Amino acid sequence: MKSVILAGGSGTRLFPLSRKGLPKQFLKIGEDKSLFQKTIERNLLAVRPEDLIIITNKDYRFHIEKQLEELFKNLNSHWHIVFEPVGRNTAPAIALAVKFVLEKTDADENEVLFVCPSDHIISPSEKFAEYMKEAEKIAKEGYIVTFGVKPNKPETGYGYIEGDLKKSLGIKGIKSAYKVKKFHEKPSLEVAEEYIASGNYYWNSGMFAFTIKTILEEFEKCAPEIYEKISEKSFEEVLAEFEGMPDISIDYAVMEKTTKAVVLPLEIEWSDVGSWDAVYEVMEKDQSGNVKVGSIIDIDTRNCLILGNKRVISTVGVEDLIIVETDDVILIAKKGDGQKVRDVVKKLKESKEFKPLTEYHTTVYRPWGSFTEFEKGERYKIKRITVKPGEVLSLQLHYHRSEHWVVVKGTAKVILEDEKGELKEYFVHENESIYVPKTRKHRIMNPGKIPLEIIEVQVGEYVEEDDIVRFDDKYNR
Repeated sequence: MKSVILAGGSGTRLFPLSRKGLPKQFLKIGEDKSLFQKTIERNLLAVRPEDLIIITNKDYRFHIEKQLEELFKNLNSHWHIVFEPVGRNTAPAIALAVKFVLEKTDADENEVLFVCPSDHIISPSEKFAEYMKEAEKIAKEGYIVTFGVKPNKPETGYGYIEGDLKKSLGIKGIKSAYKVKKFHEKPSLEVAEEYIASGNYYWNSGMFAFTIKTILEEFEKCAPEIYEKISEKSFEEVLAEFEGMPDISIDYAVMEKTTKAVVLPLEIEWSDVGSWDAVYEVMEKDQSGNVKVGSIIDIDTRNCLILGNKRVISTVGVEDLIIVETDDVILIAKKGDGQKVRDVVKKLKESKEFKPLTEYHTTVYRPWGSFTEFEKGERYKIKRITVKPGEVLSLQLHYHRSEHWVVVKGTAKVILEDEKGELKEYFVHENESIYVPKTRKHRIMNPGKIPLEIIEVQVGEYVEEDDIVRFDDKYNR
């Protein structure tokens, strides 16, 4: 069996922590490991590292590589990472994974693929690994297994799977698995209560297992528009034409149409962490029911989620609040209204001034390191640039701004175009500086053994990130 981990989502339901440039799966909320890293560890209880296939957005390459390196220093060569040119939802992502597994690994059409998102909380991990192995047995019988979580409350934020309890599969060694009657959209509270009372409805976890042969057959029957784009084409061809794939989930494309769907009930702790309310539910609370991360001073405060960053957060006489602080945004919401955060993000996106807040934090990660924006005003911006040892920025120029670099740590190797158009090489040490005029080609390298830190002051009539013309780039941007 091979595990396909879907890590390309860019959801912002956990704004302001989750943003386009740093989505939910890569967040470390009050812990030292991200949801993505925990997903990797959980899957490795059932499969080998070489049997993991990670599907992600090309923009998240450095997040993936950095977090894998944090987990396993010596296993980077084993990882199979597939970069989608554009986001096209789960059905095309799975189709791309199928082509990759068939062509780039030792698998054939009888190989079982387990597919899961990278941003869920599941425990205990050992029990879940047993469910994965059960699903493998069922999938080998020609079924498409969907993992249904046995609900413990009438949840309105999840879709539901209706199982036919009268149609147990009777596969040897499988305790319980049933044919799927129907998939249901997120219900009202009244309908959710009816689902719970009936006993045969399960939360749709978005996890699946099937053989390659079975899913290809079902793509051909249920989603011919996808099948035609992968049939008799190489992986490279599918990747090159991926932008033409329909934007559709595997639920809509296949699961709601197939006759081979089977639900495997899971009796475990599970959450898709789809809102701040869900985060509150799964995190450890103090005696007053508060979840607190950071420097928090609370007086007569009850049942609150308070996530601090750099500031001290003081609360007095409040209850049932969500408070999340980042460098540039503070979110305050009433518990129970966590789903409305998406409305906040929508309003921000509609504003030219605030739209960038939905895309990046003040610290933005790049393949070569990161930069942090300290201050921005009319005609100027101040940033700290950190370059990892051995890394190099692109050879570039700016039409609308000049830059002044001051090295505060390490040694910078700077390539800078002179007035004659010739590229000259300079070494800039700690407490030394160099000036980069407008329209001059330049690049920074870190030739040393420690991270290079530079304070950059930009001055000009336009100081946005898209004023970059690249001539050479190690990362093919």
